[in-house]
Amino acid sequence: MSRKSGDHDYNLRSLSSLMGERRKKGTDGGERSLIKAPSDASINSQAASAVSSTAPSGGAAASTAGDLERAARKQFQRDVTPAFVYVLAVFSALGGFLFGYDTGVISGAMLLLKREMNLGALWQEVLVSATVAAAALAAPLGGFLNGLFGRRVCILLASFFFAVGGIVLSAAPSKEVFLVGRLVVGVGLGIASMTVPVYIAEASPPHLRGQLVTVNTLFITGGQFTASLIDGAFSYLQHDGWRYMLGLSVLPAMIQFLGFLFLPESPRWLIQRGLTQKARRVLSQIRGNQNIDEEYDSIKNSIEEEEKDCGGEGPVIWRMLTYPPTRRALLVGCGLHMFQQLSGINAVMYYSATILQMSGVRDDRLAIWLAWLTALTNFLFTLLGVWLVERVGRRKLTLGSILGTCLSLSVLAIGFLLSAQHSPPVTFHPTDPSMANSTCNKYQMCELCMLDPGCGFCYRENASALFASSCVPVNMASTEQAAWGRCSNSSQVREQTYWAYNYCPTSFSWVVLLGLVLYLAAFAPGMGPMPWTINSEIYPLWARSTGNACSAGVNWSFNVLVSLTFLHVAQYLTYYGVFFLYSSLALLGLFFTYGCLPETKGRRLEEIEALFEGQLCSCGVTDSDEGRQVEYIRVKGSNYHLSDNDASDVD
Repeated sequence: MSRKSGDHDYNLRSLSSLMGERRKKGTDGGERSLIKAPSDASINSQAASAVSSTAPSGGAAASTAGDLERAARKQFQRDVTPAFVYVLAVFSALGGFLFGYDTGVISGAMLLLKREMNLGALWQEVLVSATVAAAALAAPLGGFLNGLFGRRVCILLASFFFAVGGIVLSAAPSKEVFLVGRLVVGVGLGIASMTVPVYIAEASPPHLRGQLVTVNTLFITGGQFTASLIDGAFSYLQHDGWRYMLGLSVLPAMIQFLGFLFLPESPRWLIQRGLTQKARRVLSQIRGNQNIDEEYDSIKNSIEEEEKDCGGEGPVIWRMLTYPPTRRALLVGCGLHMFQQLSGINAVMYYSATILQMSGVRDDRLAIWLAWLTALTNFLFTLLGVWLVERVGRRKLTLGSILGTCLSLSVLAIGFLLSAQHSPPVTFHPTDPSMANSTCNKYQMCELCMLDPGCGFCYRENASALFASSCVPVNMASTEQAAWGRCSNSSQVREQTYWAYNYCPTSFSWVVLLGLVLYLAAFAPGMGPMPWTINSEIYPLWARSTGNACSAGVNWSFNVLVSLTFLHVAQYLTYYGVFFLYSSLALLGLFFTYGCLPETKGRRLEEIEALFEGQLCSCGVTDSDEGRQVEYIRVKGSNYHLSDNDASDVD
């Protein structure tokens, strides 16, 4: 950012003098350093040791200034972060836990539901995607509510919807009432998904912001992991096990609601609404012994300049689209969310048990417990992401993650391809009047029979091979049995005779399981949390709620597209075809991320806007100052960009 002249009088001093005068705020003429110096002695001692190791004799003034700045920054980040910040982050991230639980529990519950309620493929897709569709509509509404009522009220509202939805789902007497419960939960998901990352980002200190926002995604995967355990435990109930699976979500919803009755509002939102005294109290509460004057002035001046730059005229979304930096940030944020979903993550999470069953795992309980293994992988590797985000940076972590996602989806597709190529043949053609108008009698391989939703594969098996296999019509009242013949009545099925609907018996199920594990191991550290973390950072305060609402809306919209079409696309493109499609889309996401995503690690929220002042897809590949030590000094309402490489500007 260039230095303004004319209206602003800059009085540049040596950096050591600048930090030494922090306590003389009444005489600094409006100039403030963003670096906290707890004591002159500690700074001088750290600076002396730094200078002695970098300057041969006395050193240059420029080198001394850079060393002083780095020493002060290290001292600032050593200040103890109040435990209250972590309490705030954990209670906020319960929204992420509910997000993960309510989206993950349906995977195992659907295997029981489709049997008890006789659900076809369309109803399965509708019940899964109803929550996602409601979330897609509620996310933009959440942006409006965030700006009007604040982050805290919106999280309370989301908790209320989670609790009500869980009660309706657990008591649903029919699939229609179940659908209503899924819609109510979706409203809570939409509001929480765009509010929680913003609230955590605005309350976190800069050096912990990435980790604490990523904790929200850790809680999402923790919710999915917990849901898989609950699914496995209640899968042994003969009836209504799904009611307990879905109803238990009420407990964390009530905990979050009660906790947020006592937690504060975001200080940035309070300053934006003119509640300055309350904002200072909240900043003092979440910053502990740190001096809040610098941060308070930085936020306040940033709000004033943003309102002046954008004129404050018209709806926020219009101002974002007509102001180039926010327009570019919005395109990057929405693009990340789009490619997150197009890489197939929620097809895997919503249908993980079904995918394993498609790969040849014929026992429902075994499929549910194997889905637990994938959820565990997702959770553990999200922990790795929390550890890496402030060490590797957002950009590198996202690039590595999406590359691994692309490759592992190919492994998953190859597993289904091997199963298709070694599909058992149809060797027995029973005669029945109903077969005359059926398409089932024309199939010669199990793979083709399995892809027809009106047919199933009936076969016998001994210790070494399949035999007496046939493709026969499915009972439309229950896909768990054939319409007629030896597989039409489970109580009369002969020993070692099996009915396979939606899958073929195969010895390559392990390749699909390996592909799922590798996919989640690659996706979880980067592509899982980073779109949410980056979107919580890249918008200026006046556009933050709307920007996150729009990007969350894009996320949920493409989530609907994937979850509502997965089963039908798998039928038309084959199972391996749909995963090759997701792999190709992930590859496009890799090119987009490489070209357009800048590094935001270690920057203040008020500084990040400058990253989007250049041409859109040059910000990622030309991030030449990634290794520089950068701070901004507020000088009478403007930003002076001071870096280690600009030491000659300090007189």
